[in-house]
Amino acid sequence: MIAVAFTSLLALLIGVGSERRWGEGALTLSKRLLDLLAYVALPVVVFFTVNSLAFTKGVGAGLVFGWTERIVVILLAWLIGSRLLRLPRAGTGAMMIAVGLANTGHLGIPLVALLLGSEKVGLAVTYDTAVTAPLILIGGFAIGAAFGERAGDTGLQRLRSFVIRNPALLALIAALLLPASFTPAWAHDLATFLAVAIAPIGFFALGVNLMIEHDQSGTRIFPPELTAPVAVALGLRLLVAPGVMLGLSNFVIEVPTTFLIQAGMASGVTGLAIGHIFGLNMKIIVGAIAWSTAIIVVAACVVGLVGGL
Repeated sequence: MIAVAFTSLLALLIGVGSERRWGEGALTLSKRLLDLLAYVALPVVVFFTVNSLAFTKGVGAGLVFGWTERIVVILLAWLIGSRLLRLPRAGTGAMMIAVGLANTGHLGIPLVALLLGSEKVGLAVTYDTAVTAPLILIGGFAIGAAFGERAGDTGLQRLRSFVIRNPALLALIAALLLPASFTPAWAHDLATFLAVAIAPIGFFALGVNLMIEHDQSGTRIFPPELTAPVAVALGLRLLVAPGVMLGLSNFVIEVPTTFLIQAGMASGVTGLAIGHIFGLNMKIIVGAIAWSTAIIVVAACVVGLVGGL
């Protein structure tokens, strides 16, 4: 967990330093890396991971509950963003992305290993693959296409944006249709490597975008402002989402503790790529990722230190 926190912080600081040193050049590089993440790395990871996935008996309810808690917080974000905060479409969509996409991979898996032991990592990977990955490809890209400023004006144009700008969805469909023999050992290793590499790319982009924000005097805002949309996103992602999972586990079918931890993960860095591609409010996405990640990492380090005493 310490290694994860260090790697993420280092990538973020490099992003911050790059923006301060090269300005627009760093922003351009950040956009190119996000394109690489969305159009190359993510499709490869999805295909070779899903194609080789074997579900174990007894986790089905937890995966259904995982989808349920995500749908609940996404709908709440839409309702609060559009009706109560009266945000423009790009702002409401950004809130929905911030609460619907969680960092259950780079952050959630090592946190499960820290709290529950390495024998529970398999369940964490299953949750990440069966809940988070499809939600990114279907829910995340659909939200981006529906609410983004660069997705088109008509319904047909937005549908076209969803399909054309979402090659990872095609990879998911192919992975579900083709037999597991299409995934040799080396391909699965490649997917694992790319999955690990996605997070530093995301945190580099996060660091660059953190320093893009300015106040009216031109002074950079760091840390990002804890605005009402960001605060609501934090509450939905870190409190309501795991609360829904806990309630379903207590009153319907008990699910593994691993799934409860994964349900409360920070906002996922892949939200940056979706926000960039479709033109969502990056300030909300950046703020939610930065604050939620900091909260989870600090809490995890404290738990780790206490547990080691």
